[in-house]
Amino acid sequence: MKQWDVIVIGGGHAGSEAASAAARLGASTLLLTHRLDTIGEMSCNPAIGGLGKGHLVREVDALDGVMGRVADASGIQFRLLNRSKGPAVRGPRTQSDRALYKQAMQTELAGVDNLEIRAAAVEDLIMDGDRCVGVIDAEGNEYAAAAVVLTTGTFLRGMIHRGAERIPAGRAGEAPAMGLGERLYGMKLRMGRLKTGTPARLRKSSIDWDALEQQAADETPVPFSFMTDRITVPQITCAITRTTEETHRIIAGNLEHSAVYSGAIAGRGPRYCPSIEDKVVRFADRTSHQVFLEPEGLDDDTVYPNGISTSLPDAVQDAFLKTLPGLEQVEVKRYGYAIEYDYVDPRELDATLQVRAVPGLWLAGQINGTTGYEEAAAQGIMAGFNAALASTGRAPFVLSRSDAYIGVMIDDLITRGVSEPYRMFTSRAEYRLTLRADNADQRLTPRVIELGGASVSRETRFRSKMDALETARDQVQALSLTPNEARHHGLSVNADGKRRTVSELLAYPTIGWDDLTPVWPQLAGLEPGVVEQIEIDALYAGYIDRQQADILAFRRDEAVRLPRDLDYRAVGGLSNEAREKLEAARPETLGQASRIEGVTPGALTAVLAHVKRHSKEAS
Repeated sequence: MKQWDVIVIGGGHAGSEAASAAARLGASTLLLTHRLDTIGEMSCNPAIGGLGKGHLVREVDALDGVMGRVADASGIQFRLLNRSKGPAVRGPRTQSDRALYKQAMQTELAGVDNLEIRAAAVEDLIMDGDRCVGVIDAEGNEYAAAAVVLTTGTFLRGMIHRGAERIPAGRAGEAPAMGLGERLYGMKLRMGRLKTGTPARLRKSSIDWDALEQQAADETPVPFSFMTDRITVPQITCAITRTTEETHRIIAGNLEHSAVYSGAIAGRGPRYCPSIEDKVVRFADRTSHQVFLEPEGLDDDTVYPNGISTSLPDAVQDAFLKTLPGLEQVEVKRYGYAIEYDYVDPRELDATLQVRAVPGLWLAGQINGTTGYEEAAAQGIMAGFNAALASTGRAPFVLSRSDAYIGVMIDDLITRGVSEPYRMFTSRAEYRLTLRADNADQRLTPRVIELGGASVSRETRFRSKMDALETARDQVQALSLTPNEARHHGLSVNADGKRRTVSELLAYPTIGWDDLTPVWPQLAGLEPGVVEQIEIDALYAGYIDRQQADILAFRRDEAVRLPRDLDYRAVGGLSNEAREKLEAARPETLGQASRIEGVTPGALTAVLAHVKRHSKEAS
């Protein structure tokens, strides 16, 4: 039996990133997936990015992951969300051509050294005591590895619900992974059921587009990848329609036929992406909900109606869809459905996404209770890196909450667990002024270069950018004006006699780059990307200095490691609630312990005193 360093199960967004990441670190990697032609499949909305999610894609790209480049190669409607707000909360997003995305992902993976891809339905794990040492497929074939990464998405004992229909499936037309679910339950891991949903797919040619409001792409698309100079894929418009009172009447009158409201589904769905049934019930005072009609490709006659996922029967879906303006004659290509699936409580994982009780086994994506392609990809790249590092005995690669949105997400998952599918938002990050989408490469690319996971082209491009940026930063710090000189050039600043550099002048809301180039013509020659970065740095300079103090305090707490076998029953002064929460979460640091609900400052003091006392006794 051939031995691999890393085996990745699943060819979705988490699995693709995990396999690529492991192979880039030199690990001999095998990707096993049900079907080779569905690698990179966009099971739900063919869109990448958004608020919070776009930050994750930029960070994956900064770590030399593949999602950003693939999105750039397939994006057909790029829009920068929150453009009118500060750069810290802007969210790059694109509607992708489903076929182009899948094609680009498969091309990317085919070009990765050290990566072998095979079609196989994995049904079980090979165990050596409590350690995972390989997998077994449905045909009984065994595959051995030092590390295994499970990225099963919604396939783990997946069940599709539509009206009274119950169809065992991982997604429409594909069989679920039943054996793996049973194996994980047999390991006595804390597990549960979650659900998500998808809307009907509509025939584009049956929609009255002329009657609808159109939403164009940005005139100048902003790429996801720091490796992409410009977007060359043709851009399209999407359309906007709305539900009506008649829509809501039909849905409300058929709630007992919805799988969600009939009691057939036990798992909780994503609160921030509710089904149309949930919207009608939870927001009963509203007479209308916006629906975005998003074409699934340049040459595809399929439209994704974003905002009306449902598990109602086919006939009811037909009836309510025809009440939306522009959809009076609509034809359905595939009806919507809800899907329920198993997940593992992410508090079973450590910060590398390895299962604490099962060395050699990593989990990434929806199996950890998250929702979304971007969240899956971010977990996948971290699990892939760490599986590869562990297979050769190297130190783990961990990002903290102060390093990246990826670190925020993983810390949230392993510390707090989930009660519903987890989705990333900018509001989850305490240090979002520092963790911006525009500086993801400056924060993370040096880390992946040091790790050995960056391509030569990535490293060369990054160093060239940083050289240009450092030169420009030196230049803008060297150029300055007195208040009198500023007034002479029409610039209004405080008359305090203080000289102000270009950076300090740019901090004024009334002064922009174009106001300064007549004063210093040499500034006009800088690259637009460098100029944008200088402007953003100036905008946030004062705030970032204050945030750095918070980050230093955070890192001091993160530096206090807690023993994995710490006996919380022996810690004096803990309430029963705090003790139970700490035992369940098993935090790795004092900082992580502080973020557990129910753990008070007094409890933290008791834990710290206990650890220090035992450390002193041991020495």
